[in-house]
Amino acid sequence: MKETLLNLRTVTDGLLFPEGPIALDDGAVLVVEIMGGRLIRVEPNGRKLAVADLGGGPNGAAIGPDGQCYVCNNGGFNWSTAADGYMRPVGRADDYVTGSIQRVDLSTGRVETLFTACDGEPLKGPNDIVFDGLGGFYFTDHGKTHGRLMDRGAVYYAAADGSFIREVGFPFLTPNGIGLSPDGRELYVSETETGRLWAFPVLGPGELGKAAWPSPNGGRFVGGPLGYQRFDSMAVEANGNICVATLVRGGVSVFSPEGEHLEFHEAPEGYCTNIAFGGPERRTAFITLSGYGRLVAVDWEREGLKLRY
Repeated sequence: MKETLLNLRTVTDGLLFPEGPIALDDGAVLVVEIMGGRLIRVEPNGRKLAVADLGGGPNGAAIGPDGQCYVCNNGGFNWSTAADGYMRPVGRADDYVTGSIQRVDLSTGRVETLFTACDGEPLKGPNDIVFDGLGGFYFTDHGKTHGRLMDRGAVYYAAADGSFIREVGFPFLTPNGIGLSPDGRELYVSETETGRLWAFPVLGPGELGKAAWPSPNGGRFVGGPLGYQRFDSMAVEANGNICVATLVRGGVSVFSPEGEHLEFHEAPEGYCTNIAFGGPERRTAFITLSGYGRLVAVDWEREGLKLRY
């Protein structure tokens, strides 16, 4: 396995715990601020423009078939900020109500809430999202930690028009990143606290194949961390490799679909939370370094997967 240091350049800083990067065709990057409760457009020159106030804790984001931005809102955290400005979440917000899926009109900033529950079960902490190209999207519900309790997480499938939502995977321990293989026939889910990457065959829209016990959730184990690391969100390369943003020893772990841990690219801080591909031939990796509020760019060795929308 190859280990390197990320050779990065800062696109912008001063963000309030950024996540959910989306590389746009015009060279700008959308990010959410979990601590700031906003959707931000970052211009190629680093200028930051507020698109919408979302409240709560906007976490993962993706462009849908209508060109609007769909946001997983985890409902918010309490926060600890060190003397040097390093931010970290410390459990469920005191004013937490529920998690939600929101839709943002990028031209007007109008925000609407699509889902706050599934079959009567409230969404606890929606985290990351991926569209399948058929008008639907999968998303993880990471759950929340509150006091001595931790929610068990789940994976859901929903329609972009808000017409339905259903649970397709349960239980997970802090599911976080989610992505689809280039052919759309495998769904990948990373778990934060276990540092596990799981794969599920996609049998149809919102229908996953499930392995029998002892798999805890029906998934096929793909790979795990290097020592004590926690897994966050992900992006997929055009060749099918899965790139998982990694916490504690921050960086990006690259796995083959067969489960080989190919590479680890180390970041300069422990909250390396997400990655998205953009730029010419999608050979630029835009990475959120959330603790110090930075969006950075890295020249990537291989082409990133073109997303459905």
